[in-house]
Amino acid sequence: MAAGPTPSTAASFRPPLPPPPPCFDYRSASLADTRASAAAADPALAGLVESGALVRVPRRRFGPVPAWRPPDFAEPEDVWILGTSHLSAESADEVERVLRAVRPDNVVVELCRSRAGIMYASDDASGEPLLKSNMFSLGGAKFFGAVNRSINLGGQSALALRLLLAVFSSKISSGANRPFGEEFRAARRVSEDIGAQLVLGDRPIEITLERALKSLSWDEKTKLVISLFRGITSTTDMPQQDEKAAVSPYELYEKLSSSYPSLLQPLVHERDMFMAWSLKRSKAVNKSKTVVGVIGKGHMNGVVYALISDQGDLRFRDLVGRESSETWASSVVKGLVRDTVIGLALWALYELLQAAAVHIKL
Repeated sequence: MAAGPTPSTAASFRPPLPPPPPCFDYRSASLADTRASAAAADPALAGLVESGALVRVPRRRFGPVPAWRPPDFAEPEDVWILGTSHLSAESADEVERVLRAVRPDNVVVELCRSRAGIMYASDDASGEPLLKSNMFSLGGAKFFGAVNRSINLGGQSALALRLLLAVFSSKISSGANRPFGEEFRAARRVSEDIGAQLVLGDRPIEITLERALKSLSWDEKTKLVISLFRGITSTTDMPQQDEKAAVSPYELYEKLSSSYPSLLQPLVHERDMFMAWSLKRSKAVNKSKTVVGVIGKGHMNGVVYALISDQGDLRFRDLVGRESSETWASSVVKGLVRDTVIGLALWALYELLQAAAVHIKL
């Protein structure tokens, strides 16, 4: 399994590509390239194509290869993208159908190294944990390694925000009857069967959350923590939901961005660009004939736009750069705020686990 790049410590971030304009529609932009190829691979894929869940972007639609790329680098001939729901058994079935029909060289999933354990989580719901697994979870066999990586890449503040979001996301999705990430587990199983390489194609969540925090003012940070904390400690039970009604991470990002518009760039647009890069320009896909991406439906528009609109200046280092310079005084103040936020996050986690334990006993 191939991982994404090591984050840079470059001084600043420069977004290399604007988000899709309102008039851009990935389905109309890719339908002509997708229909015939899908029919040739498997006529049963026609339904996915017509619904917009499956698209194909051939290499001739890509932007130019940057001059700084090694001369022996060759982008994939075809990139297929399957939009999924993270709480849907149907999406898992669709992943298997597409991968067995297309038989790609690489399968790029919307996960990073610290979330890769989602692909190996047990499918047995009988031992379901008190906190449902979700896109923010610190899971996997090496839990403390994940914590250490979160601190090293994003800092303790980003770790605290991740803990809060993990607990909050677990609560709002508690009404869903499906485990999280079945399509990723299906991608892993089928990739092993057909001999395809798995590629972790999402930006490290630690970097994403660090950039999200830095995009907010101090007032906005305080309001965000308070609102998450209130949602976590609310005694209101979440109603049972079917798969289609369950809240996805993308929908959670959109809801947060409606109250905090500056979050849309680091939580959605930058990640769309990162995944587009992973699909067509990462070292893992060099000289590949066919690549399939398995990503959330909400990212389809942004990823397809980034694939075909990039003019050769889409670079990993622009998407993972971190600012490191700060004064001693600001460092002390940030440390105090950080420790407070971490304390609140851990307390909220403890309270939710205690409540869940009491509920199970009853």
